[in-house]
Amino acid sequence: MLNTRNKWLVLLMSILLVGVLVGPVGQIEARTIALNGAGASFPYPLYSKWLDEYRKIAPNVAIDYQSIGSGGGIRGILEQTVDFAGSDAPMTDEQLAKAPGEIFHIPTVMGAVVITYNLKGVKTGLKLTPDVLADIFLGKITKWNDKRITSINPGVNLPAQPIVIVHRSDGSGTTNIFTDYLSSISSTWKTKVGKGTSVEWPTGIGAKGNEGVSGAVKQTPGAIGYVELAYAIQNKLPYAFLKNRAGKFVEPTLETTTAAAAGAAANMPEDMRVSIVNAPGQDAYPIAGYTYLLVYKDQKDKAKGTELVKFLWWAIHDGEKFAKELLYAPLPGNVVKLAEKKIKQINYRGEVLHK
Repeated sequence: MLNTRNKWLVLLMSILLVGVLVGPVGQIEARTIALNGAGASFPYPLYSKWLDEYRKIAPNVAIDYQSIGSGGGIRGILEQTVDFAGSDAPMTDEQLAKAPGEIFHIPTVMGAVVITYNLKGVKTGLKLTPDVLADIFLGKITKWNDKRITSINPGVNLPAQPIVIVHRSDGSGTTNIFTDYLSSISSTWKTKVGKGTSVEWPTGIGAKGNEGVSGAVKQTPGAIGYVELAYAIQNKLPYAFLKNRAGKFVEPTLETTTAAAAGAAANMPEDMRVSIVNAPGQDAYPIAGYTYLLVYKDQKDKAKGTELVKFLWWAIHDGEKFAKELLYAPLPGNVVKLAEKKIKQINYRGEVLHK
């Protein structure tokens, strides 16, 4: 028979053994859920901030987002190599038809695409009209001291320097917004080039991502390109004031981006695929657009789907407060409501994942 001391030793060993056996099970139950996303570089500064902040409240969720361009994001979501994708270009009907399931567009913020340039001594505020901008990118205006540019910039010392076009080389939602704008204001551009995440550029050199374009412009005297506003600010690049539909030269700001979205927000379609370029309004900046997260309505993995839904809900609510400091315009209230409606429909085998 065991004496009292030995009984206590046996009990202690039993407790320790149970702890050893149960421990790994507990760890499995609290395992890290990994979510992989990729796509648009346009919102990358904001998404990076979001993931840093979200990690603080959901340490068991590891979310990765790769800035590879909207075209890459759309391919990834169609091929199901990512759990979610980012795109500034709404997917086309043809693309959606190729998907193995219904894909939702969840808008996150709005941003401005700015025209940046590298001209010694010329600071932010160079004025450009729609026709001049289109003809520069069509290769019809080739020198910075062309009369069509100098006539709208009196007092600005523009050099007799060749214009070097820098455009995106990758599939890009930023390109889609920019070419959508050019197509809306130039019949020649619409006919010869058109709009899309990738187009056949009439002239210029290509660079990958907003990062690549901003870097190439910064390093190339006489260069002109298009980037998201945050990249221009972060890289201390000058940007142009554009003549809008109301005839006013407008600076790209949060306020003028919001003004561009104001009219479109009231008529946002249920699927939320919408263009807001060349919008009406005295203060509307003409090259603006929504950026989206693309997700499948029907999720294949319940654990992943549950965490994805939680993140999406956080993003369009708590995440919006980080938008302005990074020069993105937060979603209008009615657009948030539409996004909520979509998120509440995301499910796993018919079971709604939003709780």
